[in-house]
Amino acid sequence: MTNEAPFFLNRTHAGEELAQKIQAILTEQASTSEVQPVPIVYALPRGGIPVAAPIAKLLGCPLTILTAKKIGHPLNPELAIGAVSASGNILWSSQNNFQPNFNHKSRQRALDRALQGAKSLDALLNPACPQVNPQGATVIIVDDGIATGMTIAVAVNALLELSPAQIWLCSPVAPLKLVPWLQQLSDCLIILETPETFLSVSNFYVQFPQVNTEEALRILGSGE
Repeated sequence: MTNEAPFFLNRTHAGEELAQKIQAILTEQASTSEVQPVPIVYALPRGGIPVAAPIAKLLGCPLTILTAKKIGHPLNPELAIGAVSASGNILWSSQNNFQPNFNHKSRQRALDRALQGAKSLDALLNPACPQVNPQGATVIIVDDGIATGMTIAVAVNALLELSPAQIWLCSPVAPLKLVPWLQQLSDCLIILETPETFLSVSNFYVQFPQVNTEEALRILGSGE
C-alpha cells in the first residue's frame, strides 16, 4: 500500500478514530468475559497526548503519560540507535548504526542526553497527571505514530515492571514491516494505517505542529 495523501487531519482527529476502534474491541471483549477493570491510557509525550485524550474521554478512563526519548546517533541525532524511559529503562537498536570508531563513551553520552531529556520532560508534565496503579490493569500505550518503534518498545519494558494484566499498543499509523514485531510486544495491537512506504509520521497528517509544553499541560489537566 502506498500513501498518496494524508490519512488524518490532525492528532485529535486521529485519536477520535483510534478511540472508536479501541472501544469496539473492548466492548466485544466485555461481552465474552468477566467484567474487566477500567483501563489506563498512557500517552507518549508530547505528540501522543492529543491523540490519547479522545481515547481516554470516550472510554471514561484515566489519562497519564509514560515519557521516553530516542537515543540519537552521535553524528546524526535524528537517527535512533535506541531509546530510554524516564524511569531508566534502556533499549538499544539491533541495527548496526555505529561506525567502528564509535566507542563506549560516545554511546554513553548519547544515552545521557536522552535520559536527561526524558527526565526533564517527565518532571514538567507528570504533576498534571492523575495517580494511577497499573498493576493488574489493561494499559493502553498511545503515540501519534510509530516510525522505528524504539520509544514505544522501551515504554512497554517500563510498564512490564509494574505488572499490568495486558499491554495494548495503539497508534494511528506505523510501517507495515514493524507490525509483526509490535504484535510480539503487546497483548493487543491497534494500528489504523500501515503503509509500506514510510518516510515520516508527519507525512500522514494534514496538520502536524509540534505539541508544546503548555498545550500538553492543558490537555492533561483538563482531560480534553
